[in-house]
Amino acid sequence: QVHLEESGGGLVQAGGSLTLSCAVSGRPASSYSMAWFRQAPGKEREFVARISMTGAMTYYADSVEGRFTISRDNAKNTMYLQMNSLNPEDTAVYYCAATPYYNRIYYRGDSYDDWGQGTQVTVSS
Repeated sequence: QVHLEESGGGLVQAGGSLTLSCAVSGRPASSYSMAWFRQAPGKEREFVARISMTGAMTYYADSVEGRFTISRDNAKNTMYLQMNSLNPEDTAVYYCAATPYYNRIYYRGDSYDDWGQGTQVTVSS
């Protein structure tokens, strides 16, 4: 089991940018495929982006493709989500997630074994 802690959320105006971080502790981050999910009020949790153990492969939800960038620094045991051109529809609690398995369906929440507590992102219009 690994501990995940998100940071970097906050309030930003539409069109602005934020960078979220997910700090990994307990085990080396390099042993985990990782992802970002988000959940808006009254909505189901949805997949945002996923990155492979080495960072060589990334996947994005259509709604964030071209605006968000997922990355990781395994030497720092940290994953990132750079979010640009934010709009009010991006308002949600953002969660990082991890799994030691590489062959699960990456966009399903139940593919991940460990989750952070979440960080709130609010985009004002």
